Amino acid sequence: MKITWLGHSCFVIDGSKKVVVDPFITEGEVPEDVDIVAVTHGHGDHFGETLSFSAPVVAVNEIARWLQDRGMAAEGMNIGGTIEVEGVRFTMTPALHSSWLEVSGEHGFYGGVAAGFVIRMDGHVIYHAGDTGLFSDMKLIRELYHPDIAILPIGGRYTMGPDEAMMAAEFVGADTVIPMHYNTFPVIEQDAEKFKKTLERTTDIRVKILSPGETIEI
Repeated sequence: MKITWLGHSCFVIDGSKKVVVDPFITEGEVPEDVDIVAVTHGHGDHFGETLSFSAPVVAVNEIARWLQDRGMAAEGMNIGGTIEVEGVRFTMTPALHSSWLEVSGEHGFYGGVAAGFVIRMDGHVIYHAGDTGLFSDMKLIRELYHPDIAILPIGGRYTMGPDEAMMAAEFVGADTVIPMHYNTFPVIEQDAEKFKKTLERTTDIRVKILSPGETIEI
């Protein structure tokens, strides 16, 4: 399986199926031959290019219903639920954040709760936290799902920052952490190398810092 970061919170998880999470793409082009699109919440820097895909979209019920009304294939779900789409299992986890769906030229509306996803495919378990603050029930994600990879925001201001993300990494317990949602805009600039050095010095967790467009294989 390959994981590619396309900047901000957008990741392509490419295994037996190709899954794109939060397709706000700051680097590169919209991926082709996508099987599933997963959207953590409605903010534009996560919803991004969702409308350009023909693949089914997994999202919270309010966003899924809105997409269905526009003729798109969408699978609605909510916090704590699990669905399977084309052999890929998605469990929707809590996220401490807001959600507002606003598409160019239209009045925005409440987009349901913000969320994260535990994605299970090809024997791997990946936790994409979405936009969130730190919360202690991340320990339950560890106990229930045992993720191999945790993708965590570190930008601060709109999400947890590096200090909180270090504690989140320990709560979640994945062997590898990939930081996201930082340095896209000046207000979320962070030193990812400092985050990596501190977490690796104090725990057994490894941090993989990706450049936009970079791929790792797991």
